Amino acid sequence: MSPDSQLMRFPQTADTVSLAETLARDALAIASYAALGVLLLIIGFYVIDLATPGKLSRLIKTDRNPNATLLASSGLAAVGLIVAASIWSSGGALHEGLLATLVYGLVGIAVQTVAMVVFDLAAGISVRKLVSEPELQPGTRLLAVTHLALGLITAVAVI
Repeated sequence: MSPDSQLMRFPQTADTVSLAETLARDALAIASYAALGVLLLIIGFYVIDLATPGKLSRLIKTDRNPNATLLASSGLAAVGLIVAASIWSSGGALHEGLLATLVYGLVGIAVQTVAMVVFDLAAGISVRKLVSEPELQPGTRLLAVTHLALGLITAVAVI
């Protein structure tokens, strides 16, 4: 027998999916989750913008305000953690996974916003005052870590 004839051959059946079909399906899933992730990050940015005095994009781009930049960055990183956990927990079911990611992402954004307001009241750290300062403030660092911690907590709750 030749080496080629010794290879185990599997017959094609209706249940067999080609590599091309698998790659196409997986690529569509990746693109779908990425698009939803970008949408949630954009929503997160605008919610942070609403919770921050002044136009956030101007504070970051024109004024180069380190406090606004760190608060926005940590809030978006937290949303990213929640989106990643939602995708991880979807178990390969695309439609259900996308819906869960959307819901959990929006809940995460809401939690971040409420936490920022509550923390402002409880700790007496005013986001309004922080973003008016030209130098990076200790309170901003604390709020940034709080954003990340809440994002991680929410992400683990999703899993």
